[in-house]
Amino acid sequence: MNALRIDAVTFDLDGTLVDTASEIAEAVNRTLVDLGLAPRPLDEITNLIGHGLHPLMTQVLQRLQAEQPALVGRLLADEVLPRLDRHYAATVGTQAQPYPGVPDALDALLADGVRLGCVTNKEGRHARRVLEACGLAGRLELLIAGDTLPEKKPHAAVLQQAAQRLGVTPDRLAHVGDARTDIDSARNAGVAAWAVPYGYNGGEPIEAAQPQRIFAGLAEVAAHVIDLRSAR
Repeated sequence: MNALRIDAVTFDLDGTLVDTASEIAEAVNRTLVDLGLAPRPLDEITNLIGHGLHPLMTQVLQRLQAEQPALVGRLLADEVLPRLDRHYAATVGTQAQPYPGVPDALDALLADGVRLGCVTNKEGRHARRVLEACGLAGRLELLIAGDTLPEKKPHAAVLQQAAQRLGVTPDRLAHVGDARTDIDSARNAGVAAWAVPYGYNGGEPIEAAQPQRIFAGLAEVAAHVIDLRSAR
């Protein structure tokens, strides 16, 4: 059976459109230093990206308490997370960079009439700042962030809502991400589950999440979508 025409594409933000690991790690480590604790390695923090900033910090705190039992009961999320939020508000958008070819790929899709959106579990104000700092905001007509809906990825309602807002049926929407959360989200919503092999997936190869297609980058995504559309 031939692949269906794709009329809209949504993209994950962190690790798919934009490399944000360094500014996330900086906010986390500034928070730890505030608490009199040593910074954690960039690779460790990068491997925790994907479910939102607060879950990431919670995992860091859990690791610290497992390594240093004397910290149990001292690192309370209610006290740590507001510090993290203040630091991330200062670092977000300061080091983020679009991955190579991203702006050109989005422009090619727009030129072919494809509707584009970003679907992320990042808080909306932070997602907007990253997109604006990287020059991508004007290319994306839709942003669904972690606080836009009652649910977050991988709940089926998230990408189903994206399809509705972009004016397409789920079978004409493709979602592109770098992590299992994105693949599960697409599969749950009945949209095409596509992936890129770079980004943040907890150290697990994206192949393990069984996406329908893996593209080397967004240039390949754009070329594939345009080919599908020209064939019909």
